Amino acid sequence: MINSLKTLFIAFILFISINEAYSQFGYGLTFSNDLYNRYTNPTDGIAHNGNGTALLTFGLGPKIWIGGESFSFSAETQVNLSLVGLSMPDYKGLGSVSFPVIGKFNFAGLSGLNKEGRFGLSIGGGMQWNRTELLYLANDYQDRGVRREFYKTYIMHLGYGFGISGFTAELFGKYGFNPDLDGASNFHIGLQFGFNIPYLKRIDDPASAL
Repeated sequence: MINSLKTLFIAFILFISINEAYSQFGYGLTFSNDLYNRYTNPTDGIAHNGNGTALLTFGLGPKIWIGGESFSFSAETQVNLSLVGLSMPDYKGLGSVSFPVIGKFNFAGLSGLNKEGRFGLSIGGGMQWNRTELLYLANDYQDRGVRREFYKTYIMHLGYGFGISGFTAELFGKYGFNPDLDGASNFHIGLQFGFNIPYLKRIDDPASAL
């Protein structure tokens, strides 16, 4: 599956390079705020494996775009951190962190390369590394053999939002799974913002767009 994703992304980039003589490139940052997330660790048969929160979850990382105003491909990664994620059925500790690496197909306003404001759609996938109970894992659970290590999931992303002049804002849903790890998954709903630095600069310097 990993090799298939890599092949797809490489083929898409080559397609753009060959078929769009005027393809454009951008780079910048992406920021996200999960309105709700839930992580499910691989089943260990000892303790409840869930962890979730609707509070204080933020992500930040680099992003690049290639394509045109109506259609682009982007690649991004983030550090997503929550210090208040917890398991309600049996409290074991606080916090969660994840590191997604995602490739996206972006349409219309979410291309990140459009000048005029438009609504648009993004569809993508990739991998994510997750860990819960970052802080204060209770000693009694540790004594019983509970461990909270990073686990990997394959993720799917869907978003809808608005973009203009290098800025994008979208409501997104993201789901991750791993068929090789019993019970492992993750789920996120939130808001994500993209900042294409070269295009944002054009707002302050209209002559650069000529």
